[in-house]
Amino acid sequence: MAETKKRSLFSRISPTQWLALGLTVLAVIFVVENRAKVSIEILLVSITSPMWLILLVMFLLGWAAGLLTRRRSST
Repeated sequence: MAETKKRSLFSRISPTQWLALGLTVLAVIFVVENRAKVSIEILLVSITSPMWLILLVMFLLGWAAGLLTRRRSST
């Protein structure tokens, strides 16, 4: 009978999963440290929201703009 070695939990996690875990931890730290409310003005409208939420919305808008303006391959 062949012996089956048990792999440790740490050896079962791929480098990509470690990177995702590290980025998740950084995101949680970012949110916790940026809970203060800030006020911004956009076209005569004043918005008060936590800093992390405003930055997240701006990131998503930039990401969407990038997707909409990227060049398509001609294949």
